[in-house]
Amino acid sequence: MELAFSAEDEAFRTEVREWLAANLTGAFKDAGHIGGSGREHEGHEIRHEWEKVLGAAGWTCLGWPKQFGGRGATLNQQVIFNEEYVKVNAPARVGHIGEGLIGPTLIAYGTPEQQERFLPKIVSGEELWCQGYSEPNAGSDLANVQTKAVLDGDKWVINGQKVWTSLAVQSDWCFVVVRTDPSASKHAGLSFVLVPMDQPGVEIRPIIQATGTSEFNEVFFSDAETDASNIVGSPGQGWEVANALLGFERGVATLAQQIQFEREYGNVLRTAQANGRSHDPVMRQRLAQSWIGLKLLRYTALRMLTNMGDGAPGPEASISKLAWANWHRSLGELAIDVQGVAGLVAEGAPYELTGEQALFLFTRSDTIYGGSNQIQRNIIGERALGLPREPKSPAR
Repeated sequence: MELAFSAEDEAFRTEVREWLAANLTGAFKDAGHIGGSGREHEGHEIRHEWEKVLGAAGWTCLGWPKQFGGRGATLNQQVIFNEEYVKVNAPARVGHIGEGLIGPTLIAYGTPEQQERFLPKIVSGEELWCQGYSEPNAGSDLANVQTKAVLDGDKWVINGQKVWTSLAVQSDWCFVVVRTDPSASKHAGLSFVLVPMDQPGVEIRPIIQATGTSEFNEVFFSDAETDASNIVGSPGQGWEVANALLGFERGVATLAQQIQFEREYGNVLRTAQANGRSHDPVMRQRLAQSWIGLKLLRYTALRMLTNMGDGAPGPEASISKLAWANWHRSLGELAIDVQGVAGLVAEGAPYELTGEQALFLFTRSDTIYGGSNQIQRNIIGERALGLPREPKSPAR
């Protein structure tokens, strides 16, 4: 892992700074304070417009190969872009699921026709994506997926339910893990399909969270259709493709995540400095520990990305997920504590929360979604350390 930046890297940094200074103005600049954890619904339209501006100027999908619309940027350059992006408090990105998850997966597993159809509109920011993995009885146990897809002529017909689908309301497409062979073993019977969201067979029901908002949704498929060509990989290869995508989610996609973490920590620090609580020795120590933890997250992510090369991260990606989930949850607690008693009082009736309160409530879920802490520890133990598998609970 190389932490120093070359002259070429610094020239790239100057290019990023100059472009942001020239383009991050007016409503785009004003949108920099919205869209944080638990508030992803805020200012979606203006943030989507900003995504398109980024795409038109070549600032999305930086690390993608040039033949797929990216810049072929080095890891250092991607880090630099994210550093400069957070320094100017640019708007929270809305295209990260397309850029960081399904895009790299289509580059690795998609057909030329799929790449030609979907990748350009991810780069441009025109189309947004959501993830159809979890179900009421298939969360961490993804292999228990029951949503079914049946090939009917030139269409896949899909029936079932997905849950905890982030940003489904705003999305144009969903990548969905479905069961296409009920007779096969749990893993072998799964496939990975791309489904348009704007059709009669798709119903989205927002899930109201503790934050009072509904980033998460239930999605019901009732004879929903997608073209037969919209399967990624072959039928029965869904488990492999789905796990590769999870690797990308915990890989380069973490660089975009660092933007939000830096911004959130900065807000907490400024609050503590403004109200004087940063002078309290215990609070000052907690702020310092949080800052140290944030830097360790960055170095952990960089080491993982350096080791992965051009492929998807291995089981070490679970180390990064375990680290950031616990750090972010602690930051939510710190965000409330730096406010003292004021942090316990809502901003307005009946349930208007401050950004810090929304952060606290949302981060309680960090150690659960995307693979719980227990699952991450199992992966680290079994796949990274070579420890025996966890014993199964006896049947009752």
